[in-house]
Amino acid sequence: MDGYNIIGDWDELKELKKKDLGQARDKLIEMMAEYQAYSGHRVIIVFDAYYVRGIENKLKQYKVEIIYTKEKETADECIERLVKRLKNVQTQVYVATSDYAEQRIIFGQGALRKSARELSLELAELEREISHNVSQHLKTMPKSKIPLSDDVLEKFEKWRRGE
Repeated sequence: MDGYNIIGDWDELKELKKKDLGQARDKLIEMMAEYQAYSGHRVIIVFDAYYVRGIENKLKQYKVEIIYTKEKETADECIERLVKRLKNVQTQVYVATSDYAEQRIIFGQGALRKSARELSLELAELEREISHNVSQHLKTMPKSKIPLSDDVLEKFEKWRRGE
């Protein structure tokens, strides 16, 4: 995924970018971490070094891989290199970008594309599914025989999750 391309396309992130690019980046990473956790798909976000000076850097936050390109390398070049390395008979690669030229190049390499809008719609649908599943789970949860306040129940739930 071309991180800055997505940030520049999604209204929520575009507004955040005007105030603080770092916050917009972090929000995108958080959103994609939720997507990764729910879908199980491998997610790699590539950011141009143009905005973040320094050598190529790879980070892993949550289970999302974040790559900052080398200083004179674009996100598109890095994505193309990744597609060549990752695409094979058993692995279908999707690239999220609304850059038309990049879409044509990755099609030529056998990858598929998701536009920023398509990815946004997919995330919204996942959020609806998660909300529905949570509400279904809450309905089926056994009720306690001992009346407990919400804050006590919340503490018990945190303990159960190991938080």
